[in-house]
Order: sequence, then structure tokens, then C-alpha cells
Amino acid sequence: MSLVAIQGEIGAFSHEAALRLVPEASILPCSLSADVFAALSTGQVDAAVIPIENSLAGSVIEHFDLLLKHDLVIVEEALLRIRHNLIALPGVALFQIHTVYSHPVALAQCRQFFVAHPAIHACAFYDTAGSVKHLAETANHSAAAIASRHAAHEYGAEILAADIEDNPENYTRFFLLHRRSVAPAVLDANKLSVAFAVENRPGTLVAALQQIAEQGTNLTKIESRPVHGRPWEYIFYVDCQLSHPGAADLALAALQAHCSMVRELGRYREAVQK
Repeated sequence: MSLVAIQGEIGAFSHEAALRLVPEASILPCSLSADVFAALSTGQVDAAVIPIENSLAGSVIEHFDLLLKHDLVIVEEALLRIRHNLIALPGVALFQIHTVYSHPVALAQCRQFFVAHPAIHACAFYDTAGSVKHLAETANHSAAAIASRHAAHEYGAEILAADIEDNPENYTRFFLLHRRSVAPAVLDANKLSVAFAVENRPGTLVAALQQIAEQGTNLTKIESRPVHGRPWEYIFYVDCQLSHPGAADLALAALQAHCSMVRELGRYREAVQK
């Protein structure tokens, strides 16, 4: 059985994604994302599952920096539909609720619920599932949490209102990571993630992206991150759909001619939205 690290408590959306990617996994919950990457890098766990992007909130910026810092590789991705639920202790009714705890992103994605219930105060917490765990530990009957159905089950709580998110088109993309030295080869990969840096001259970024396009790849995402300690220099992260198995090697080789640094982050099968 594989041991998989996630950021957050048991019952978090990352836990749900981990079980989808590694069905028989045993989960190691970590408080910080840096702890997840460290646990995998040092061999404490076999794999890690991290969120990289939400369809509404955007990219998880910290995880791009951590991907570059550690010698890890993406071997699979998953898309998880995010369904937010109002969760309370057994027997608690909605009129008893004065405070709702959850991660700030989850609270922001349920604004209409708070508009409809102006007497209920939203309170930011470090984790969605952690907010349900907090309710159970404190036996707080005047509070509720916003989290997954899995979290409610995990901590013996009840769902007072299901699917309270403002926008139902709410998906998070997760990566399954392995140590590069032991990562399995993905023979049918049709997607590539790569990080690269270009010289600060006119046209260098355009030239690098043109090289990717000429290899029959389709750019699906680009993200820039500052180089720490070197103001106004940037690392670019891109995801590309591959037109054929050899396109990844061709794209990486083409980038080398225009970039001061190229780092392959992973080749994997593109997730299908369900």
C-alpha cells in the first residue's frame, strides 16, 4: 500500500483526489505544503498529491515554486469537482449557527450563502476538513463548517445544506508526484509540464513559445514566477498538449536553444473532466 502525503486534514479535497489517483493509498496529512514536498523528497512517503489550479480561484502559486525547488516529477493529473457543503454537529439546526469556519477560498466561493444568511459570520480557517475536525473537537453547537461530504462522514458531522457553492463549474486540478529517481515512465503521455527561463531581451519569450508550437504541441497554460533574489527575472511554467509521443522530446530540445534553463516537470495523461 502506498503512503501518500497531502496538505490538509483527512477528509480534505486533496484526500479525495489522492484516493482517486491512488485508490488503495494510506494518507499522511501535512499542515503545510512545504511539508508535503519535504516528506516526498526525503522518502518518508511514496507519493504526494497537490492541488495546482482551481477553475475559479486560479493557480496555487506556492506549488509552482516548490515544484522547481524539489527533484520531483508529475506522473498523473486529476480533475475534481468541488462541492461545498454546510456541515454541523449532529442535531444542530441552521437557526443555531452564528459562525461558519472554512478555508478562505471556500468561503469566497460561497458568498451567496452568506448574503442569504446575513446573521451568520464567515471565519477563515486553515483547512476545509480541518474546520469540521475543529467542530468535532470543540463540540461547538453554534458553529458550522464548509467542507466536503467526505469530511462530514470522517468526523461524524451532518450536512445541513449541500452544494452551496456559487458556481457549479468549480473544479480543481491535482498532480500526483513521485521522486524523479523512481518515477514510473508514462508511455501513453499526451501532456507535458515544463519550467524554463529566458534571457531578458526583446522577443525571447515569444521565440521560446514559438519553438514549442512548432513541435505540434498546444499550449494550455502559462504561469510566470519571479526568480528569488534576482528582481525582475522570471521562471515560466507551461503545460502543453502533445500531438504525438515524440513531441515532448522535440519541444524540450527546441527550448534549449532559446532558454538559459529548461526543466521538465512531468509527462502524463491529460485528465478528463467528469
